[in-house]
Amino acid sequence: MKNAFNTLDLAVFLFYLIGVSAYGFYVYKRKQKAQMDTKDYFLAEGSLTWWAIGASMIASNISAEQFIGMSGNGFQVGIAVAAYEWVAAIVLIIVAVFFMPIYLKQKIYTMPQFLEQRYNAALSLIMSIFWLFLYVLVNLTSILYLGALAISNLIGGGESFHLIMVALAVFALIITLGGMKVVGYTDVIQVTVLIIGGLATTYLALTLVSEKFGLGHDALAGFNAMMHDAGDHFHMVFEKPTATTPQVDINKYLMVPGIAMYAAGQWIVNLNYWGCNQYITQRALGADLKTARTGILFAGFLKLLMPVIVMLPGIAAYVLHKNGSLQPEMSSTGAFNADNAYSAILTFLPNGLKGLSLAALTAAIVASLAGKANSISTIFTLDIYKRYLHPESDEKKLVWVGRLTVFAAMLMAILLTWKDLLGIGGEGGFTYIQKYTGYISPGIVAVFILGLFWKRTTAQAGIAGILSGFVLSVFFSKFAPLLFGHETWFYTAFPNGNGEFEIPFLICMGLSFAFTFVLMVGMSLAGPSTNPKAIPVDARLFKVSPGTLAMIVITLLIIMALYVKFW
Repeated sequence: MKNAFNTLDLAVFLFYLIGVSAYGFYVYKRKQKAQMDTKDYFLAEGSLTWWAIGASMIASNISAEQFIGMSGNGFQVGIAVAAYEWVAAIVLIIVAVFFMPIYLKQKIYTMPQFLEQRYNAALSLIMSIFWLFLYVLVNLTSILYLGALAISNLIGGGESFHLIMVALAVFALIITLGGMKVVGYTDVIQVTVLIIGGLATTYLALTLVSEKFGLGHDALAGFNAMMHDAGDHFHMVFEKPTATTPQVDINKYLMVPGIAMYAAGQWIVNLNYWGCNQYITQRALGADLKTARTGILFAGFLKLLMPVIVMLPGIAAYVLHKNGSLQPEMSSTGAFNADNAYSAILTFLPNGLKGLSLAALTAAIVASLAGKANSISTIFTLDIYKRYLHPESDEKKLVWVGRLTVFAAMLMAILLTWKDLLGIGGEGGFTYIQKYTGYISPGIVAVFILGLFWKRTTAQAGIAGILSGFVLSVFFSKFAPLLFGHETWFYTAFPNGNGEFEIPFLICMGLSFAFTFVLMVGMSLAGPSTNPKAIPVDARLFKVSPGTLAMIVITLLIIMALYVKFW
């Protein structure tokens, strides 16, 4: 490291740590009803403001996999990876206007509860178990692993990895035990620290580029220099590879497959994450419609900012490395390890800002851990324990079951991550998460969209959709090029540099969704013309206020301007 952590860095970090803890305790003491009431403990019903909802959604979304993974993707492919964030802002508009009114009208607390209301108990139980396994075995473990790795790299103490991992888990555990209100309001501090620390790192990265090119200490000049020196990193859409395309450019296309991904997987990824995911929607399910909508749209505004925080430092690292001013750590293959791009930039931070960066990274990790743990607790307690194991349990007992579930889930995640039993390090944390959530996303999105907006969809079609979505995702990812060849009328497989051909993962998701959707429609048409479990939808539910409409228009105009600039 250029500068080791000193007393000022430690003071800044401790100020953050004590501040979050004290504020969380203050929120908890103000409303100890959370000890008795499941609605308050799991949903903070009626007590989260719009800004708390929006901040909590973003704090829970941004974690080590974004700081490491998206920054690394910025190093490799550039601004095209911002599509994940900017499409998410559009999807949040869809969720706010169309999904949330139905959820709130049906008084939904959990996503499995919606599946039982709309389909049947069997599908609800299947998805409850799946989501619990996914959240514990994929999300909690990967966040813990990547978070501990990133912080140990930042402070220059690889031997402290396990101690950092336990400390992160304990800090998140303390926050989660206070219930959704404590999680939500402490997330406001977490996202504030995250944004301030992240912007400080981005400013430093741009000024480093500026100084490298002899332009003085000027962040704007550094940005312009980056655009000139790495013009290939400032295009949102890649052209489809041809037979003469270099492998490095094919790899970029496999990651973000040009215009095709906007007709396929980008929407599936984001609709599943922001509209069908307990971890995210839980923040808004306890509010009234106006508050929920405003909070979700506020989260959309913050998503527009996230590439500046987590992607631009990666591009800056690429430019500095390209010009000999940065030497990221080598990967096992002998290539420069893009996942270390963000931490490489952090080594240039002056003392004091290092402490702020550590606080920002910790905030992102702890907020995500707390959000995931709260969702695990909610699904297990309300959808499995109360529904099948002890339906006679009173409110106080259910809250304590929820707290014990949080403790058990965090302990399991620590044990699985201690020696990396799941192989997260070998596969890469960001890839690990995308791989296992991506296989199920097409089926989930098809089930939710048809369940919400088409009255004829049957329970049998819902179960078939979940199963076929998974099977088709695996088929297109692993087997289709072997059986049907590299080029067909509906997909193209490209060489991946390892002697194999593969379809871009986002295209696989789009194909899986399309076939699953058709299957569910066909099965439902073969069933009764009227489904007694259909949700009555009144078009008036989707009417928005002038203020909400203004937020939507502003968001869309900003996205349009970004795409016009960087197409």
